[in-house]
Amino acid sequence: MQGQSLEPYTIAVVGAGPAGFFASRQFAENGAKVVLFNRDIKPGGLAEYGIYPDKIKMKEGLRKQFQQILDMPNVTYFGNVVIGKKGDLKLDDLQAMGFDVIVVTAGAQGTKWLGIPGETIPKGVYHAKDIVYHYNKLPPYSQNEIFIGRRVAIVGVGNVMMDIARYCIREKKVDEVIAVARRGPAEVKFDKKEMEYVIANLDLDTLDEEIRRAKPIMLAIGQDPDEAKANILVAMPRAVPPVSRTRFRFDFLAAPTRILGEEKGYVTGLEIEDTTLVKVRDDTRAKLLGSRRNLYVDTVIFCIGDKVDDDFGLPVQWNEFVKSPTPQFPVDEISYEAYDPEAGKSIQGVFVAGWSRKASSGLVGIARKDGERCAAAVMQYLQTVSPKATPAQVLDQVRERLNSLGKPVVTQQHLPLLVAAERAKAAELGLEDFKFATNEEMLQVMGLIEAATT
Repeated sequence: MQGQSLEPYTIAVVGAGPAGFFASRQFAENGAKVVLFNRDIKPGGLAEYGIYPDKIKMKEGLRKQFQQILDMPNVTYFGNVVIGKKGDLKLDDLQAMGFDVIVVTAGAQGTKWLGIPGETIPKGVYHAKDIVYHYNKLPPYSQNEIFIGRRVAIVGVGNVMMDIARYCIREKKVDEVIAVARRGPAEVKFDKKEMEYVIANLDLDTLDEEIRRAKPIMLAIGQDPDEAKANILVAMPRAVPPVSRTRFRFDFLAAPTRILGEEKGYVTGLEIEDTTLVKVRDDTRAKLLGSRRNLYVDTVIFCIGDKVDDDFGLPVQWNEFVKSPTPQFPVDEISYEAYDPEAGKSIQGVFVAGWSRKASSGLVGIARKDGERCAAAVMQYLQTVSPKATPAQVLDQVRERLNSLGKPVVTQQHLPLLVAAERAKAAELGLEDFKFATNEEMLQVMGLIEAATT
């Protein structure tokens, strides 16, 4: 990436997660002025609020890398600033300020649902985001009341399901956790490392029954049931000792069709329809069979991926921002250019990366690489355009507009105060890590608002 000087250019990066940070570093290393906008007060995105809480070494390593980027002289950070149609600034506002490029790395802030009856039951139905952000203390999710009952159905079989199963089994110590999978044992998506935390609670007899039930269906499409079982159990030798008597099991070939309990206002069960597997070219699909049965649970949590924010200000199709089908500046044959399908052309100077480009696709390592690829695409684009304004002029406009918002805006000068306060609190409580759970507390320790008096 080194070589082209970006010194005359000013780039807005929306979203301070891994994709946004590592794209920003590439821009800054090449001389551009980068303005990094973040919805949250604390930077990090999913690296801060999506990783399981006790993975402290991982989080600390990422925090150090992010701080190094924030310390770069041509990176300016503004936190507690929402970009979007209903936000503090709209996408059009950023374009009018003279930014040469806007890179959207705001993640996937929307929630994806199946659209089945009962999803709006007020007690006991959640999206994975509700739970993960709650236990990771992201405001305002940290303040939401979450009801985790005694029997929990988790829909999905990826890493997020594993994190939530771990939370229910090791923290909430529920009676039963059922991982509901539309497809079969060979299609589980979780990393085997994540299974180590819950495999001691796995009901092995039930797993055997599930494998036997799925065996003829799997053999018919060329899958090996014994291999699938071995892959699920590969974590057994490194099993973390159990801390609860929770029964953990899988229910394969099961498609949720209804959440029971609408008339009562709380979950009484999950209706599922049996499926079979069919081969469609190189892919395996689940086909509904019509026969239905009930799982008697009191909590249903959907781990089926996320979608981008419909109100951000970019065209959305299939839960994602639309990318140019014929990009001018592809990197590794990937399009990073935001696209207007009605106009039939790319949106000038707007690029998307990370989960804003492809929702729910991996965590930190993948997001980092995607941010760096996007930076390469932007570098190509900037060779074709002249700067709209000087970096100083753009930054003056940004600061003037943010000062007019009438709300506290967090800069990288404030963040060390928050870090120091949280470390002091961790030491006081004898914890490895501590987070303030409300925006008010964070703003107070940074001196941006006064503590409430009673």
